[in-house]
Amino acid sequence: MLELLHIENIAVIEQADIELEPGLTVMSGETGAGKSIVIDSVGAILGRRVSRELIRSGAQKGFVSAVFSALSPGLNRLLAELDLTGEEPDTLYIQRQINADGKSACRVNMKPVTAAVLKTLAPYLIDIHGQNDGQKLLDEQYHIDYLDGFAQNEALLAEYQPRYQSLLQLRRQITALETGEQERLQRVDMLSFHKEEIEQAALKPGEDETLAQQKAFFDHAGKIAAALEEARLALAGDEDADDAAGACSLLDRAAEALGAIGEISDAYEGIAERAQELRYLAADLRDSVAGGCGNLEFSAAERDQTEQRLDEIYRLKQKYGGTIEEILAYHAKITEELDGLQNADTRRDALREQYRVELADAKKIAARLTEARVEAAGRLEQAIVRELGELDMEKVRVRIAVRTGTKLTQHGFDTVAFEISVNPGEPEKPLSKVASGGELSRIMLALKNVLTAGEEVGMLIFDEIDTGVSGHAAQQIARKLSAIAGQKQTLCVTHLPQIAAMGDHHLRISKSVRGERSYTDVSQMDEARRIDEIARLLSGETITDASRGNAAELLHEAQRYKTDRETGFIDERRKERAP
Repeated sequence: MLELLHIENIAVIEQADIELEPGLTVMSGETGAGKSIVIDSVGAILGRRVSRELIRSGAQKGFVSAVFSALSPGLNRLLAELDLTGEEPDTLYIQRQINADGKSACRVNMKPVTAAVLKTLAPYLIDIHGQNDGQKLLDEQYHIDYLDGFAQNEALLAEYQPRYQSLLQLRRQITALETGEQERLQRVDMLSFHKEEIEQAALKPGEDETLAQQKAFFDHAGKIAAALEEARLALAGDEDADDAAGACSLLDRAAEALGAIGEISDAYEGIAERAQELRYLAADLRDSVAGGCGNLEFSAAERDQTEQRLDEIYRLKQKYGGTIEEILAYHAKITEELDGLQNADTRRDALREQYRVELADAKKIAARLTEARVEAAGRLEQAIVRELGELDMEKVRVRIAVRTGTKLTQHGFDTVAFEISVNPGEPEKPLSKVASGGELSRIMLALKNVLTAGEEVGMLIFDEIDTGVSGHAAQQIARKLSAIAGQKQTLCVTHLPQIAAMGDHHLRISKSVRGERSYTDVSQMDEARRIDEIARLLSGETITDASRGNAAELLHEAQRYKTDRETGFIDERRKERAP
């Protein structure tokens, strides 16, 4: 159960501490006072999406925290699995901070968690029946969800729905293969040409750089030959000239001369060694130049072949990539794609077989879902009728129609429709055709009570369940809420005096303006203030002695009803009225 809700800088609430107790707590207040802000704050600690617009104007952040006690066994197990067990046994602390940038920070028992973790805990904490749930009840697409919840089909649905999604994916793949045959063949033809052209070229990484160097050599062969010949003559000399000695001959003579005096005096030994070193270097250079001259020979065919190869590589670069490496990468890519395209027939047949097997499997699970729904529908009909009988709708008939088709959907073979007859002699018709606002509220309350009876949720919140209800029907809803609160902690936001009087505890939400700012306050009501608040609900802004008297009478009758129920007196009277 929820013991304490702390709200700070959320919308018009600057700060509020709301203490809650077991039983039925009613919350009342003028329209716009901030009751919905309290519900939104509860939603925040349950992991629901929050907006930075929820932060009070002028504040940097909003904050909500809650303390829960008397935790269910399932919740304690889940907390242990998530390593979120707190230091205090059977107590749970949840905090959520909403920042101005729209992000939020969540903590469970002082440990940081995500909002998704809060959503995981929520089914064990609080079930909120919002104002739009009644409209969902009118929409038949949600009826199958209500029935599945009652039938506890979660495990079957978890088994079926991934298979259904897989079937959809397989069907899309098969359709793409079947409808794109012409495009596939055209693509195969184009990629095959590209692949063959690249393979015939037999490209090698770095080949273009080597060829470019060769071409540069061919283009400048004459200049290179002239330079090598001039260097050869300078080093070796010209044999045809009488006095054209080369540098090597001159260095030989210099080395011999210096070597002679180096033997005479140690002072010239170093110079002689350097001359000898230059002599060897010059000779080595002469031999290298001579070798270069000998390697200059090449044929015109060899030159043409190099240029043609470079032209071929350039053309392939223009079509398939800026470098040889990119061309080869493209070749690898289209080879893989071609393999898939050329094996499309085989792949299509394999997908069809896989689809057939998975379809048969999904149909078996869908058939089990149908059986479970048909069996649960009868039990749910009886449970709703019984609940509605206690809500002043004794003559009502309910039919939960499970219609089984042949085509699979995300729910299996079935569609579900809740149908009702509120008047004797009238056939059952869809809820949207026959249910008034007051009837719809009672049906929703009955359904919510049936669906949550076996759940471990610790608290129920009803946000204006009394829409469209008045008179005796309002009294019956109040009594039903009181009965529900005997099993689970219940909070009800209401505008009806009958429901307000039935509460075991009463909170009033009020808004005031102080210093040109709006403030919302949440206060616990003692008996005297409860009488005034219920009188306001009865008569409006002007509270009279008569309305106070009526309010006091409502409180007295509510207390007497609860006492009779606790002592079993009500059950005895029901047995006496039974046929």
